Amino acid sequence: MNKINLLYRNPQEFINHLKSKNIFRFYFVYDFQKKEVVASHPELREISDFLNSDERDFSKHEGLFFQISKHHDVLFGAFIHQTNRGQAAGGVRFWTYQRIEEYMRDGLRLAKGMTLKNALAGLWWGGGKGVIAHNPAIDKNDFDFRKAIYREYGSFITSLKGCYVTAEDAGTSVTDMKNVFSQTRFTTCIPESLGGSGNPSVPTARGVISGMEAALFFHSRESLKNKTVAIQGAGNVGKPLIGILFDRGVKKIIVSDISQARLYNLMEKFKDKNLRIKLATIDDDSIFEEECDILSPCATGAILNERTIPNIKARIVCGASNNQLEDTERDDLLLHDLGIIYIPDFLTNRMGIVNCANEQYGYVNNDTYIEKHLNREWEYSIYQTSLKVLNESKNSSLPPGKVAITLAEELSKEEHPIFGHRGLQIIDSLRKNNWHTDHSLNAD
Repeated sequence: MNKINLLYRNPQEFINHLKSKNIFRFYFVYDFQKKEVVASHPELREISDFLNSDERDFSKHEGLFFQISKHHDVLFGAFIHQTNRGQAAGGVRFWTYQRIEEYMRDGLRLAKGMTLKNALAGLWWGGGKGVIAHNPAIDKNDFDFRKAIYREYGSFITSLKGCYVTAEDAGTSVTDMKNVFSQTRFTTCIPESLGGSGNPSVPTARGVISGMEAALFFHSRESLKNKTVAIQGAGNVGKPLIGILFDRGVKKIIVSDISQARLYNLMEKFKDKNLRIKLATIDDDSIFEEECDILSPCATGAILNERTIPNIKARIVCGASNNQLEDTERDDLLLHDLGIIYIPDFLTNRMGIVNCANEQYGYVNNDTYIEKHLNREWEYSIYQTSLKVLNESKNSSLPPGKVAITLAEELSKEEHPIFGHRGLQIIDSLRKNNWHTDHSLNAD
């Protein structure tokens, strides 16, 4: 097979190829002694070579585990970056990908982002992410289909023995998490009716607000009052973000989204406010060209890049979407050189995972373990951490993303005070127990 051919295939072609080789489970694990990625199957050496040579998105991820759905030709993935601080934790994304390389890179970036986010939030969790590659031949909104694949994904998570704890993410709903929970205990963000914390979108939106307010204070000692904010994406986080911004006295909000129905609902909800909507296509980034004080990316990742950054009219970029920088170093520096204040996404959008982390400890009104992240007093709150990063950036002349990553990476090296680096031990046991050879997966 020609080099990089597998990476250029779309998920369905890739799945068909694996099935022809009788491969239904596979992994890529980083061997810290050999300092290289090891593939579960010789047929996948091409991808392990790609990971070993990649300098942008692969960062000694401890383990990448995959499984093909038994009946729907859907690819399940669990990307585990680093587990020093505890089990890898992060949501499961249900998304459409054109190529396997795109799928792999998204999972790698998301998992590393969770390591940084969890460490900076002070959580005793490591970084991981689940990614399900949708089969475009099937209606993703079909109830029975979703129930089946999320239940199956739950079984997949159980098979990983606790090295990764999944949760809700883009494309996944609370109902989906209920189906995941029916097959595994290694999950959070389950429905409130089952003792979970439910949808964490509102706390996440509040965290983004904290980042915006810190950036405004750093820039000009101003508040959100009378400001103009442009928001890309009006989904789970974007919608409550709009409401909070209007409550804080913003003058105008411009919002773009690919869903016409979603935008019309917003116009109805905020008909007495200065809200302008823009129906966008998937590749439409014209929202970046809007005159505004703050640009808030709340859709997909990798949207801040060499093409879009020069068009930004805002003085501040602060949003909820994960992995906003296409190239972490290059685009962080480009924003900095243009004088645009950037609040790293893994700093400001932490509240979803904070909400999930607290589930197992029960619930109280006005939970101090939630609210401390959103106040201005706690040293490690989003507001104070944002100011710390921006001030260090100013003093060192380094871009804020680099400052935040350095701080988060140092914290991520701390081992769990009780269990140490247990996640790596679990991954090692999965290898030794031949996790990838479960032949029941190809049975009807």
